[in-house]
Parts: sequence; structure tokens; C-alpha cells
Amino acid sequence: MEKHAASAMNGSSLQDFSSGDIHVLDDGRSINDFIDDQIKMLQSEDSEEQFLVADLQSVIDHHQQWLTLLPRVKPFYAVKCNNTPAVLRVLRVLSTGFDCASKAEIQMVLNLGVSPDDIIFAHTTKPMSHIRFAAAHRVQTMTFDSEEELRKISLCHPKARLVLRIAVDDSDSLRRLSSKFGAGLGLVEKLLGLAVDRDLTVIGVSFHVGSSCTASQTFHRAIADARQVFDIASVLGVQMSLLDIGGGFSGRDKCQVKFEEFSDVINAALDKFFPPDCGVQIIAEPGRFYVESAFTLAVNVIAKKNCEESGPGGQMVYYINDGLHGSLRCIVNDPAQPPVQLLPHRVNALIDTTISSTL
Repeated sequence: MEKHAASAMNGSSLQDFSSGDIHVLDDGRSINDFIDDQIKMLQSEDSEEQFLVADLQSVIDHHQQWLTLLPRVKPFYAVKCNNTPAVLRVLRVLSTGFDCASKAEIQMVLNLGVSPDDIIFAHTTKPMSHIRFAAAHRVQTMTFDSEEELRKISLCHPKARLVLRIAVDDSDSLRRLSSKFGAGLGLVEKLLGLAVDRDLTVIGVSFHVGSSCTASQTFHRAIADARQVFDIASVLGVQMSLLDIGGGFSGRDKCQVKFEEFSDVINAALDKFFPPDCGVQIIAEPGRFYVESAFTLAVNVIAKKNCEESGPGGQMVYYINDGLHGSLRCIVNDPAQPPVQLLPHRVNALIDTTISSTL
């Protein structure tokens, strides 16, 4: 019988917790059973606090799916997506790399015993103090997309192994990123030349097709663009050995484009533009792919009222003890809507309804 590891966290912050908060579910118990037990325990303590439950088995299952469908691509988990320590510890055991975007994220991952070689500092607009921190802790690989970033790196970390992030077509993604990050193909030769002039080492190319990509062929076009950059670099005498294909993959079964379709397109494009014997390491920066369906938020309906102005009979409005400035802040920036399930519980002869939502 398959066992699941569940972690419970009180409140809306994804904070550290001891091994005592990790429960192995066996004897047929499900995540919903565990949530039900947590609700009853809180009720016995006269507590109405919301809480999060992480299904760590889901993280492991998604990793296995990644290895099966994208065997050539090593995942570097995007820590910014969800930095729950238990998730990071599981991924460290699974030997993923880590995509860090700040000094704090680098420190968090290093504290777990992750090798600096398994970290990419994947932010193209870094504070100089963060670049110096990376240098002091032997984190060598980092991205850039501008002349200014090259200048900062040359001053703070001249021995860094640099990855040029390019802007790609992200018009089919729900959250587009290329307007903020990435150099256009027309700037590639200039930036590579500046790197050579500053005696900086550029080892590869990265891109990100945007979050929640809805067209798998976007990856084919982006990988083709990356091939052009490799060819330009070769003419300039810059020998590249790394391709970072970013993220943009959903972790849900019910999404517009399934991961299997993405992987088919990516594998075909890699075989065409970067065949296995080309000597180029392929990595990616998945985030939500690992954790999007792993977390469940349980909240309470704490009040209700009939809004009579809405028309005859009125409309009932329910209030919960979490919101857009707490655990549900993802809804502001993400068009994807998490599924909602009602779990009625009787408390002191009143119906106290708990809502669970998979984030």
C-alpha cells in the first residue's frame, strides 16, 4: 500500500517545522483523512486557525515524472515558488539543483547542506552585496542580460560562470516575463563581446517562456533561439556548455497543456538543436511543477451575511479567515483558480464549515 508523508503548518506562513510535524499516512489513510483529523484537533483546542498541509509524496511523484519524461534535463527547483523547508529537504535528497534569486534563498539552501555547485543564481538584476555573498560562498553560476550586470559581476565576482539570459516569445503564457528579463537576440553579440573584453567566462544560455505556458511549441522556438546564441558565441571564440530552459510547467493534471506534451516538444527540439553527443548540459528551473498540487489550505467560514441589495432574496456572502494578503495572494498574480472543497464540521450545535483548497 502506498504511503504518503503529510506536513501540517499552522497559519498562513510556510514556516520551518520539526520532524514531529511530518506524519506518515498508512493503513489506507488519505490526505483528506489527515486534514479532517487536524480540524477536529483544532476544534478540541477552541482554535479556528487556518492551516496548510503538504503532501510530500506528491513532490516525489512529480520528480519521478520529470526524470521519466525529461531524462536529459536536470531540474533546478525555483526556491522562490515555495521555500517550505520540508519541500527543500525532500528535493535535496532527490538530488535536484536549486534556482536561487537572492542572498536569502542561497543561504537557505546552503544551510540544508546543498553544494554550491548545485545552485544557479538565476536573477539578472542582482544587488552587488548579493553577488559578493555568492562569491564568498563559492556559488559560481549566475545569469545576466545587460552590460550593467556584467559590470557589477566583474567588480564583485570576476570568476563567476555566467549564463546569458535571452528574451524569447512568451505571448502564449499567462504571466509574461521577457519584457522584464532577457536580452534580445540583436544584443547577444555585443554582450558576449563585452564579457570577453572584461575577461569574464560565459558558459551558457538561459530563457524562460513565462509562467503557465499554454503552447508547447513555444519551447521549440526558444530552444532554436538558444542554438543561434551558441553559434554566435562559437564565432566569437566563446565555448558554451550549458543550456537552461527555464520553467513554465504546471503541476496540475487538469491544465491546458499537459506536461507530457511539453516534454515531447522539448525532447524533440533538444535532439534537433542540442543532440546528446554535443557536450551541452541541459537544466531547467521548475517551480510550480513540483508544488502546485502538493499543498492544501484549510480555512474556516467565520461569518456570513445576506446582501439584500443584490436583488430579490438577497445573496449570501461568506467570510473566511484567510485572504488575498495571506495564503491566497497567489490568486492576485495568477489567473489559475485552485479547486475548492467544502468539509462541514459541527461545533457546539452550530455548523462551522471548513473549506479546503489545493494551492
